[in-house]
Amino acid sequence: MTSSELWDHATADRYDTEEAPRSTAAFLGPTLDFLSGLAGDGRALEFAIGTGRVGVPLRERGVPVTGIELSEHMASVLRRKIDADRLPVTVGDMATTVVPGTFSLVYVVYNTISNLLTQDEQVECFRNAARHLEPGGRFVVELGVPPLRLLPPTQTAVPFDVSEGHLGFDTFDLVGQLLVSHHFTREEDGRYRRGSCRQRYAWPAELDLMAKIAGLRLERRVSDWEGTPFTQDSGGHISVWRKPV
Repeated sequence: MTSSELWDHATADRYDTEEAPRSTAAFLGPTLDFLSGLAGDGRALEFAIGTGRVGVPLRERGVPVTGIELSEHMASVLRRKIDADRLPVTVGDMATTVVPGTFSLVYVVYNTISNLLTQDEQVECFRNAARHLEPGGRFVVELGVPPLRLLPPTQTAVPFDVSEGHLGFDTFDLVGQLLVSHHFTREEDGRYRRGSCRQRYAWPAELDLMAKIAGLRLERRVSDWEGTPFTQDSGGHISVWRKPV
């Protein structure tokens, strides 16, 4: 078991509703185009597949997808959507769990690699990706760039969403390279539900070193799934590392 926090039954049951805006065909289209283009005629492995927000529609596009998921509750929600013959899922952590076969694509989306709370575990995640890749295969990570430039002197909190139904902000441990995302979500009765999750943030250059340790080479880095060039002002990145042939 890694240091990732384990998502419980209640969180899994409401996950799809809360992520509905990020699950539409219009929103996911560029993501699926990007991933299916890299997978080609090969197989794809999704680390931390969750409820299948990306993996299920990618499978529906004809890409054979396998998943690894730490939370049995999240995996059970996915299983309501698609059977195991079409999309097998192994319950386990993305840093050490091994599934049969090799893949042309391994990917982890939506900042999920930061759920691993130590540098050693993140390095092992890269090694695990490399272990599953066939020669020439690619590892893709979607991750935000730490917004430390937004921190005023002496402050440790940065808001990321202030809307009618949700207030979200991150607090930072700059020495430990950790952040806590705090969520205040408005329920139908007007009350607010509070939640939080811990993450370990990492800079793109640190990820490149992790990839190098795992025997992978950076092939491409862009700001989003549409392929917008990555710059010093980018709030996130999609990075692609390739296993040598």
